[in-house]
Amino acid sequence: MGQMSVEAALLVPVVLAVVTLLVQPACVLYTRAVMAATAGELVRLAATSHGGEDELRAFALRRLAAVPDVPAFHEGGPSAWEIEVTGPQDDGTVEVSISGRVRPLPLLGAFVSMLGTGTGGSVELQVRTSGSLRAKWIGGEYADWVEMWG
Repeated sequence: MGQMSVEAALLVPVVLAVVTLLVQPACVLYTRAVMAATAGELVRLAATSHGGEDELRAFALRRLAAVPDVPAFHEGGPSAWEIEVTGPQDDGTVEVSISGRVRPLPLLGAFVSMLGTGTGGSVELQVRTSGSLRAKWIGGEYADWVEMWG
């Protein structure tokens, strides 16, 4: 019986370390997936609407609310999201950048600080995307299409 407790004493920390190593990437991937989906929706909204910067930010924050306000997912609450929308340009192109900060779990936090990729114990996640209201392969001007389809 004495050996079982020694094995358990060695096995429990190893299992917890493995779980921690698996949970952190899942948290970061979930956050990036929500950020990427939000950026894609924001590109389409900015290209097709006449909303102002405040309305676009409010739209993005509603989508980003799907990310738990837990440091392993996102640090700093809704005000910490940095959202930049550029456009639409004359050719209809819109660019969106969304960034936020994640605080790694303790085991990975030490590794991140050794790599020098973190600032103040947290790591920045950033997603950039761009899109256009009109695909490049579509020829002619808008007036030509209106005339053609009447």
